[in-house]
Amino acid sequence: MRMLAAFVRRYPGRSAAALGALFVASLFEGLGISMFLSMLAVVTDETGGTSGPQQIAMNALTKLGIDPAPVSLIAAAAVMIALRGAMSLLANRQVGYTVAHIATDLRMVLIRATMQARWKHYLDQSVGGLSNAIATEAQRASETFQLGTEMAAMVLTSLVYLAVAFSIAPEAGIGAAVAGAVLLLALRILIRKSRRAGQRQTRLQKSLLTLIGAQFAAAKPLKAMAREDHVDALLTDETRLLQRALRKQVISKGALTALQEPIMVIMAMVGFFIGITTLDIPLGELMVMLFLLVRVVNYLGKGQKAYQQLVIHESAYWSVMAAIGAAQDAREPAGGDRPAEFRRQIELEAVRYSHDGRHKVLDGVSATLPARGLTVLVGPSGSGKTTLLDLVVGLREPDAGRVLVDGVPLREMQLREWRRQIGYVPQESVMVDESVAHNLTLGEQIGEEKVREALRDADALQFVEAMPEGLATHVGHGGSRLSGGQRQRLAIARALIHDPKLLILDEATSNLDPEAQEAIVGTVGRLKKRMAVLAVAHTDKLVREADQIWRLSEGRLVQLTATQGVAALGG
Repeated sequence: MRMLAAFVRRYPGRSAAALGALFVASLFEGLGISMFLSMLAVVTDETGGTSGPQQIAMNALTKLGIDPAPVSLIAAAAVMIALRGAMSLLANRQVGYTVAHIATDLRMVLIRATMQARWKHYLDQSVGGLSNAIATEAQRASETFQLGTEMAAMVLTSLVYLAVAFSIAPEAGIGAAVAGAVLLLALRILIRKSRRAGQRQTRLQKSLLTLIGAQFAAAKPLKAMAREDHVDALLTDETRLLQRALRKQVISKGALTALQEPIMVIMAMVGFFIGITTLDIPLGELMVMLFLLVRVVNYLGKGQKAYQQLVIHESAYWSVMAAIGAAQDAREPAGGDRPAEFRRQIELEAVRYSHDGRHKVLDGVSATLPARGLTVLVGPSGSGKTTLLDLVVGLREPDAGRVLVDGVPLREMQLREWRRQIGYVPQESVMVDESVAHNLTLGEQIGEEKVREALRDADALQFVEAMPEGLATHVGHGGSRLSGGQRQRLAIARALIHDPKLLILDEATSNLDPEAQEAIVGTVGRLKKRMAVLAVAHTDKLVREADQIWRLSEGRLVQLTATQGVAALGG
């Protein structure tokens, strides 16, 4: 119920409209049944013994100038039932809109919370698990609102019928209440099994999609080494576990449906027998009482089915909320309030950094990066070069020491403003199957001339204009229609499109052939004259172009000459 209460608090207007419409629909159904029972009373000439609701219905027609004859009563009953349908349609419309809003809001809150979290939290997330939460769990969670309103509608309608039953004969009301309670309690164990099955489904679905994302990311080497059978075995095991969870869920749902109907029939038979043999109730009155008993129990049974579905889906809601909560707890600090200005230099001042407080990566390193020129980082793999870049960007914070920009500590600056002055080119540039222009702007509204200027600065305009559709040419999934050198040039253009003051190249040339490397280095040589370029290099071409070279090894940072830098790469 905490979940439904959270939805009602988040969408009070829509929830009130939906629940109000459901309540009015239930009243219309109760009035319609009362009209129908009044008609039976008139036909059987038992008007003197009519119940409260029946008498109210007949008096209402009389005040409207309508003779409470059987035809009038049955017509009025039909109108009430039709109005009940109209109100149900209105309620379902509100519920449908709310379900769509809930799914969208959950997705957007999770995405924003994840993107605003610290870099470490982001690294800890699996693409498959995050995709599952956004695409599947958010949708399943939103459907709980619909199931909750269905349950509420069934309960409200059963209460209306229960009230009618009590007004006609207290025995009928008591019998209906007892029968409904017996039905709900007898099948409660199936609800618990459904909840456990739903929780297991959520857990296994997340695990499976996480595994799929991890294994498919390594599809090429696995295929090349004939290890795809290993992936098949892993995914098959996880899929079978999920299948078993879904099977238990389906069995619980089917068992609830299969057992509800016999229980209701048995209750009706027992009630009929007791009414005839023990209570000596006239047959006509007994049939009305049984009708009301069956309706009460039937609606409670439908409410129980909706509740079963709700508990199956609720684990998805708590999973999404846990992901949102974890991301919000790991929210990245906004930094200080000092403006971010970069005109002179970036300084690393006795910076220390360890992974999880154990593995020391940087041990009191100090360095200066001028606002113009190319600074190259070299060193063995795993020595912490990318970590150093992350500290400069502000994705990580040093354990000790400071990162300063023009003498201002990075933690005192407006962090997002600082990052807007950075262009970042990773080793593997991510390209989506969209146009060249879209891959540069990432959907932002940026003019075509600005796009061309960035391409020109990256020495990429010529080959883009030679493409069949120019800027509108689709690059294929992952940039499959481009060469490695072309992808990196587009990545550089994307990094330059906002006129950064600092361009970071994280091994951006390591996977390119010598000719493409030479071309990229030529581009960097021109760019370094108007901005700071900080590059991680594993080849000598960038080292020879560098204005200063730093070697990082065993937590220490040492400045090298060009000759020493080339030699360090060879070592």
